[in-house]
Amino acid sequence: MTKDVRLVWAIAGALAAGVAGAALAAANPTAAAPAETPAGRAAIERIVRDYILAHPEIIPEAMTRMQNREVTRLLDSNRKEIETPFAGAVAGNPKGDVSVVVFFDYACPYCRQGHADIARLAAGDPGVRVVYRDFPVLSPASEEAAMASLSAAQQGRYTRFHDAMFETPGKVAHERTVAMVRKAGLNEVRTAKDLNAPALKAEITRNLELGRALGLTGTPSYVVGNQILSGAVGYDKLKEAVAAARKPADSAG
Repeated sequence: MTKDVRLVWAIAGALAAGVAGAALAAANPTAAAPAETPAGRAAIERIVRDYILAHPEIIPEAMTRMQNREVTRLLDSNRKEIETPFAGAVAGNPKGDVSVVVFFDYACPYCRQGHADIARLAAGDPGVRVVYRDFPVLSPASEEAAMASLSAAQQGRYTRFHDAMFETPGKVAHERTVAMVRKAGLNEVRTAKDLNAPALKAEITRNLELGRALGLTGTPSYVVGNQILSGAVGYDKLKEAVAAARKPADSAG
C-alpha cells in the first residue's frame, strides 16, 4: 500500500471515527468514547472498512483533496520566491493580477511548444504576468543558454532573446546561442563575460533548488495560483488555471 493510500485511509478513519463516536454517544451517553477502548477502535475500523469498500469512489477524491492541500501549503510557503522574477525576466503585464511562472529549458522541445501557449495566453489576457525561471537540466548547452538569457534580462532584452531561442529552428548549442545573442541585439562582449558571472550562476542555482523544493521532475512546469502543471499541458489548461487562480479562496473548492 502506498503512502498516499495509507494517508487516505487515515483521513477516512478519522472522519468515520467522529461519525461513529457521535452515533454511539447518542445511543448511550454514559458509554466511554469508542476510540478509548480496544472494542471501540475495532468497531470504528469495521465501519471505515465497510464504508470504503461500499464507496471506493471516495479514495481518488480524498487523495485529490489531500494532494491539493499539500500543494497549496507548499506553494504558500515559497510564494514570494516563486513569483518574484529575476529582474527583467518577465513578460505580459508586470502588474497583472495572476502570475504564470514558467520553469523551462531551452533544450526542451516541449518548452518550445509551451512557449507558443504562453505567448497566446499573455496576448489574450491583459491580467496575466509571466515570470520566467531558467531551469537548465538537460545539457551544458542549455545551461549556457540560460546564462545568456539572464544576461539578456540585465540588458533589458530578455523577451527578445527568449523568443529568438524558441522561435528560431535549431538544436541548442554554443554556436546557436551566439547567433541568438546577435539576433536579439545583445552586447556580445558583456554577454560573453556574463556567461561566468557569479550572480547569474547563483540565480540558476536558486531556480534549480526551488524546482527541487516544489518536486518538479521536468520541463516545462508551470505554477499558477495554487496549481503546479507539468509538461506541455496546452493553452486551454493554462487558461483554466488562470481562471481558477482568480476565484475567491472560499469558492475554489
